[in-house]
Amino acid sequence: MIALTIHHRTTYRYNRPVGLNPHRLMLRPRESRELRLLSAVVTVVPEAIIAWAHDVSGNAVATASFQGLTDRLIVDSVAELELDAVAWPVFDVAASAAAYPFAYLPDDLADLGQLAMPQYPDPTHRLRLWAEAFVRDRPTDTLALLKDLSGGITGWVGYRSREDEGTQAPIETLDRGWGSCRDFAVLFVEAARLLGFGARIVSGYLYNPERQMDSSTTHAWAEVFVPGAGWITFDPTNRSVGGFNLIPVAVGRGIHQLMPVVGSFSGPAGAFGGLWVDVSVTSRS
Repeated sequence: MIALTIHHRTTYRYNRPVGLNPHRLMLRPRESRELRLLSAVVTVVPEAIIAWAHDVSGNAVATASFQGLTDRLIVDSVAELELDAVAWPVFDVAASAAAYPFAYLPDDLADLGQLAMPQYPDPTHRLRLWAEAFVRDRPTDTLALLKDLSGGITGWVGYRSREDEGTQAPIETLDRGWGSCRDFAVLFVEAARLLGFGARIVSGYLYNPERQMDSSTTHAWAEVFVPGAGWITFDPTNRSVGGFNLIPVAVGRGIHQLMPVVGSFSGPAGAFGGLWVDVSVTSRS
């Protein structure tokens, strides 16, 4: 078990006073059998009324409502938790799904809905052919296929951190030959969906005590639903399976649904002065 403290601070500066419209905050880690949340505190400057709710995916969402004018917005989140995920998990895949291809039960398929449907255009079937190249045989081992797909992404695409908003389309990532963690996650999920799997994006934090990668930002990875085992975590950026060093905050169909801080302001043109994000994930042991 690892005891962790996560400090996530987002700062907006404005060149002149502006009015802040309601902001949506997704910062509270998702509790599970492997993650025990001890405390989670969100502080907002200027003072705001914060209302909490759960969205359709079960994510904790806060809405911050403001009054008056301000030249800054600071959203400061501190969470303390215990992570109890094993490094090399064993997945109890149902016999009916051990070999690919397999068919989901009708109820599972209905509940997966859009999570099992491709979200990006693939007019020349390039992405589908790329994904199917990982299928060694029919039938083939389901878990081995998914591991090959996740691990194979770094054989095609180089990692490059980028601070700009948005996510590359999967074919764009293949064309460019590089991408960020969120681009890797989107590519993996879309390829898995083209192979018939139900898959979703996960946004959260990476605990990396060796600091081999930039840990000053949030992280993105993926989960695939496999009967018997349930949602299995795949992190194509780090070529890992399972949630040993991952702290999920939100899950969803697309990465655009999982941004930590989303909102707008009312003010004159040129009022926006800049945005700074700082994230630290540290062990308390």
